Amino acid sequence: MKMKKRLSFLAVPAGLLLSAGAHAQSSVTLYGIIDTGIAYVHNAQSSNGQNQSTLIKFASGNISGSRWGLKGTEDLGGGLAAIFQLENGFNVGTGALGQGGREFGRKAVVGLTGNGWGTVTLGRQYDPIVDLVQGLTEDNYFGGVFGTPGDLDNYDNSLRVNNSVKYVSPIFAGFQVEALYGLGGVAGANGSGRTYSFGGAYANGPLSLGAGYFYANGGNTATAGLRTWTSSSDSLFNTVINSGFASAKSIQIAKVGGQYVIGPVTAGLTYSNTQYGSDAFSTFRDTAKFNNGSVFFNYQFTPAVRAGVGYNYTSLTGPASAHYNQVNLGADYAVSKRTDLYALFGYQKASGNTLNSSGTVVSADASIGDFGVNSGANSQDVAVVGIRHRF
Repeated sequence: MKMKKRLSFLAVPAGLLLSAGAHAQSSVTLYGIIDTGIAYVHNAQSSNGQNQSTLIKFASGNISGSRWGLKGTEDLGGGLAAIFQLENGFNVGTGALGQGGREFGRKAVVGLTGNGWGTVTLGRQYDPIVDLVQGLTEDNYFGGVFGTPGDLDNYDNSLRVNNSVKYVSPIFAGFQVEALYGLGGVAGANGSGRTYSFGGAYANGPLSLGAGYFYANGGNTATAGLRTWTSSSDSLFNTVINSGFASAKSIQIAKVGGQYVIGPVTAGLTYSNTQYGSDAFSTFRDTAKFNNGSVFFNYQFTPAVRAGVGYNYTSLTGPASAHYNQVNLGADYAVSKRTDLYALFGYQKASGNTLNSSGTVVSADASIGDFGVNSGANSQDVAVVGIRHRF
């Protein structure tokens, strides 16, 4: 969803890619985004976990995940084409691979697309909620600092689905639908580790709407009696917001969102219900339910200058009760069509109790959006300035 502008790198004649005698035309495009900046965090948990400190850090991928990729198409005739996409994520500050060290951790797919019937892709890819709802949120404009606390509902696209098959329909009268299934690959237990998701979207003039459902089974692998997530889906348990539910049997996410554009104004609203199910291999017994609502307002002052404000409220019920209030500000200045400068700010206040990784009830700590820094306190501030370049 964040790959907005791409520059064609080269067009390869079909004879270089296909066997002699083939007449179809093929093309390959190289594209990428480099996004990095300097972040200030007030209330960052110290290495000993006992104190709160001020943190100044080099931060990669603040609005858009830094990446490079290849995508291509081969015309098979009759309105049918073969397609592929390989996308690598990386940390600008260190050069390290992202997404757990995967070579093409952001995306790796191959498939077919046809006029009139849609597209089918196989590989590691995004689920329909990401495709159809994420673009209607403030994350699409200002990144993960605006995301749901801890990205507990995949607001900022923390997860992809491995070993998956996805269908994307054409757009009919403004409507589009998608469906995905990720194979668990466990002999004798087809449901173990499986993922499935579906969604729909509608766009008409200034109004855009999207909704979807996502389910992932965590698998049956256990260490010392507790589940180790072994799903076709990546996990979401990245911060203190939801790390206490990392032994969950399953993740379920239902999400709806919409936005409306009036001249220079863009306003949006999103709601999600996320549930972490439990069983005998979990540290908790009651289903953990997170309800989240977010609103945003953007104003395009000039073709080059955009600013936005957002509010995010999250509540936890089930094995514990916690509340998170988060406000955000963002500004972006386009130096050129491919380069922009930005400034981001977020503040979050947590209250109530949650679970830690051992299942013990503890006071809820703040962790802004998908920035990934635990506070060790019930509040946190983050400020980021940076630069983004697309190629």
